[in-house]
Amino acid sequence: MSAIRVLIVDDEEPARTLLREVLSGEPDVEVVGEAANGFEAVRLASDLQPDAAFLDIEMPKLSGFEVAELLGPDVAIVFVTAYDRFAVKAFEIHAADYVLKPYRAERLREALRRARERASSGRRPDPGAVAAAARPEGKYAERVVVRDGREIRVFPLDAIDALEAEDDYVAVRSGGRKFLKLQTLAALAATLDPARFVRVHRSFVVNLDRVTRIEPFAKNSQVAVLSDGTRVPVSREGQARLKAALGE
Repeated sequence: MSAIRVLIVDDEEPARTLLREVLSGEPDVEVVGEAANGFEAVRLASDLQPDAAFLDIEMPKLSGFEVAELLGPDVAIVFVTAYDRFAVKAFEIHAADYVLKPYRAERLREALRRARERASSGRRPDPGAVAAAARPEGKYAERVVVRDGREIRVFPLDAIDALEAEDDYVAVRSGGRKFLKLQTLAALAATLDPARFVRVHRSFVVNLDRVTRIEPFAKNSQVAVLSDGTRVPVSREGQARLKAALGE
């Protein structure tokens, strides 16, 4: 059996130390790195390609769910946390396990076994479900996080001009640039406030604040012109949604 490569992510050093002591003492386990925050975790994961991550949930800057979203579906996630209120969300996104602090060595070994099984099974969580778990309960998303190589880009909603479907990805348009996020357009749009973001075409969602005018384009078709000059196609259904959102 090949060694499972594990990344430890927790903002508390004593928690990381205990995890490292238990996990590194297990046969066929290689602790490849430790991170004290989500930004560092994503950079390390990009460099080290772990099979699994033991991941705290409540951390500054990025939550554990946001980190899980950015690590991608190839990393088996074991959430390690002092709170049980996130357990339902964790299993909705098919985390390998959910371990409560304070840790018991035997419980961590069980989580390690499950992470090993998940990593070798090929089962992958749905990126949309992970992203949905990352937003506050009962609220629309307040930001969109995107992994851009080794870097993380955090977009407040005011910074997003439009969203565009590109195969299994969404292109987040901001400031004249596009950043790809592994998620479907429908899944991402469902997390956003429909009073601010409207799906105007099967491939486009626009920020209403960026729409400066609507122009005819061809017979029975229109385009929405955004404040940066981008022209976005508007379908017949999208036109109705756009007019309703604008109060016309």
